[in-house]
Amino acid sequence: MTTLLLTSLDAGVLTLTLNRPDKRNALNADLLDRLHQVVERADLDADVRVLVIRGAGKDFCAGADLDELLASVECSESENEASALRLGTLFERLRAVPKPVIAMVHGRALAGGAGLATACDLIVAAADAQLGYPEIQRGFAPAMVTALLRRIVGEKIALDLVLTGRVLRADEAVRVGLVSRVVPPAELERETVALAAELARASGTALAFTKRLFYELDGASLAEGIARGARLNAVARSTPDFHEAVARFLRK
Repeated sequence: MTTLLLTSLDAGVLTLTLNRPDKRNALNADLLDRLHQVVERADLDADVRVLVIRGAGKDFCAGADLDELLASVECSESENEASALRLGTLFERLRAVPKPVIAMVHGRALAGGAGLATACDLIVAAADAQLGYPEIQRGFAPAMVTALLRRIVGEKIALDLVLTGRVLRADEAVRVGLVSRVVPPAELERETVALAAELARASGTALAFTKRLFYELDGASLAEGIARGARLNAVARSTPDFHEAVARFLRK
């Protein structure tokens, strides 16, 4: 039986590989359950400092499994809502885990697959990668990801993407702020591994504080954001990581 999600832990970096290459790594219920389980465990595992999500084969992820989508026509509205929330809550979990999550995108990341990448903290994409939310072209709606997308690229770009379903090349995606970095295809793995290793060497406490504050600022006023930052600054100064970093600096 095929292992739907391959995992590998090396020097604090947990790599999760979507492993349905014959289905372009389409997200079915079993793969989503496995992603939830692994991310939940990684949250509590002190040996995991950074997560990387990638796809096996030619594509990152083509979106939802078509067989399950077709079967959903026979399901009730409440059953389909619960099924959709399984993906939506994964998006939330990836943002809530106090460790950086990097999407390593090659080939195509479409629909739910683009949503999965969008939910990650950083996206490193090969120059020939493609990202998009083409659900509208199939009589469907890009639903949960819209809550993320409008925060990341702004209203006009987000609405353009979800209303037209147009697919972006990596250079366009980085230009609108959807992708963090674009690298030559031959260097994608090396560049992503180097970024993950750099983050894994940083203070885990500082990374967790920074990530939490960053997402807490959604919808906050400037004054609220500064106040939250000041509180976090005060807490950070009391941590062993901060004390050790200051001591190292003073010893130079």
